[in-house]
Amino acid sequence: MTLPQDPFILLSYVNTQLRDHYSSFADFCDDLDIDPEPLLTKLQKAGFEYDPKQNRFA
Repeated sequence: MTLPQDPFILLSYVNTQLRDHYSSFADFCDDLDIDPEPLLTKLQKAGFEYDPKQNRFA
């Protein structure tokens, strides 16, 4: 699976997936066989952090 490259579209995609299908970021990454570190880095560089209590990036 190819994730969106634009960080804002990526944010929207990941948050939608987390909201609709996954109970955690780890579950999302495991299910899609994605290395979480590059994804976290890309979203952090755009100013977003994962909030596990809300299960979303903000």
